[in-house]
Amino acid sequence: MKKLFALVAVTGLLSFGAFNKTFAQEETAADTTEMTTDSAMAEEAAVEEVKEPVKEEVQEPEVVKAEQSFHQILKTKFIEGGPEFMGIVLLCLILGLAIVIERIIYLNMATTNTDKLLKNVENALNSGGVDAAKEVCRNTAGPVASIFYQGLDRSHEGVEMVEKTVVSYGSVQMGLLEKGVSWISLFIALAPMLGFMGTVIGMIGAFDAIEAAGDISPSLVAGGIKVALLTTVFGLIVAMILQVFYNYIVAKVDSIVNDMEDASISLVDLLVKHELKK
Repeated sequence: MKKLFALVAVTGLLSFGAFNKTFAQEETAADTTEMTTDSAMAEEAAVEEVKEPVKEEVQEPEVVKAEQSFHQILKTKFIEGGPEFMGIVLLCLILGLAIVIERIIYLNMATTNTDKLLKNVENALNSGGVDAAKEVCRNTAGPVASIFYQGLDRSHEGVEMVEKTVVSYGSVQMGLLEKGVSWISLFIALAPMLGFMGTVIGMIGAFDAIEAAGDISPSLVAGGIKVALLTTVFGLIVAMILQVFYNYIVAKVDSIVNDMEDASISLVDLLVKHELKK
């Protein structure tokens, strides 16, 4: 009986040990599975973090490509405004700038150092007479030297004739200085007028489109008005550019004319002194 009881106890102990071992293996397997799952999730999260910057790096060039340069924007707006009136306004700008460049070059070449010219003429009168003074004026460029030459050429007829000659030829030189300036003022006035005309015609076209559609669509109205106003903007820009150069040219002409008048008075004084010395 005792042997049987001992055998049952040993069998129970062995069975309990085997059960504990199996349970421990299951827990270990479950822990291993959880660790594997956590590792896989961590790897996926890392891959996603790596992929996100790549997406951002790929998207950046797209933003750069979407940006347009000033030349492209200007070209697009010019085409949207319509080639009919925008082309005429552009032609006004081109012709106006051509005249401006020609006038600026001419006026800069016409500028003369009157003080230096007066000294040279005075020295020539004292040393070689009227003929030497005329030679100095002939070799000097500019309207002031031309006026001096005409005045010296009539010096033998008296001081009064010299004064009349200087005044008359001064008017001629003044007309040459102002040559083409009226065309610049014309383009200044014409450019915004053409822009306004393009705006009015564009507005008429926009209302015709609304009438044809039979509905006042905000996009249709805004698009028509935007295109119509582009001609006005372009015309005003052309007028402002030409106006700046026009004011510069007028100021330059006034400065040269003032020098001509002052130098003419000084020339008459030199001739009077030269006659008195005789």
